[in-house]
Amino acid sequence: MQSTRVHRLATARLVAGAVTLSFAPVLVKLIDMPATVSAFYRTLAGGIILTALVWGRGHKLISGRSTLVALIGAGVMFAADLAVWHRSILSIGPGLATLLGNFQVFAMALVGVCFFGERLRWQLAVSIPMAITGLAMIVGLDWSVFDDRYRWGVLFGLMTAAAYTGYLLFLRQARMAEPDSAPIRDLAVTSLVSAACLGLGGLAEGSGFAIPSLADAGWLMGYTVSAQILGWVLISSSLAHVPASRVGLILLLQPALAFGWDVLFFARSITAVEAAGAGLALFAIFLGTKRGA
Repeated sequence: MQSTRVHRLATARLVAGAVTLSFAPVLVKLIDMPATVSAFYRTLAGGIILTALVWGRGHKLISGRSTLVALIGAGVMFAADLAVWHRSILSIGPGLATLLGNFQVFAMALVGVCFFGERLRWQLAVSIPMAITGLAMIVGLDWSVFDDRYRWGVLFGLMTAAAYTGYLLFLRQARMAEPDSAPIRDLAVTSLVSAACLGLGGLAEGSGFAIPSLADAGWLMGYTVSAQILGWVLISSSLAHVPASRVGLILLLQPALAFGWDVLFFARSITAVEAAGAGLALFAIFLGTKRGA
């Protein structure tokens, strides 16, 4: 009875985390600020809050040199990830941008096969062409009908997947160096490094860092709390108590709902072919996360 209750509560937290994260790209769209600047404030505020939590628990923020180097690399890649993801959201909308970012599943799997000697699973061999087909159904095969903004938005979305893959690989290296360290410490360090990179990026672009209005400040705080802290706390606290096969399926709520919010909140037009393509791409992402026997 107790184990069933724990499982149900963990599943509820996992669902809540995925739903919370699905609103992150919507908030990015609502914030009236340059892409790099909104990402800077997300990581800075998140880094400060997470650092306070780490210190409040009596943990060190920085320990071994090899771990620090890996976390700096993760922070740089996460900054790149947010910079291009925000641009993709502003160009093609929260739904498609988030869906493209989730293509990191295939990039991670291919890195494992090419560099870590992992076996090429049939799920991966099937899911990659399936995802490409789904993407083609959404964006269309004739790029000549789209303007440069849309084309760059799609490319930025694919670059998001590549940058997020780099972030996960560096984070994996840090976890391997110190497997017993608190994950919140890793997120705190990477957030602060990302904030520094994004701040420098904003200065190089000549962007202003002033928050235009109280409404933008509210959207920004909601984005920081939902994307940088609450969503991942809910998800990470549930993973040990939910079967891996179910985790991948539940986490698909994030890109699926983000696509739905795009249609609902921003009146994104969608045809039957595009809807079918989105469904096919989502299924391919799920299939790519599954492990063979």
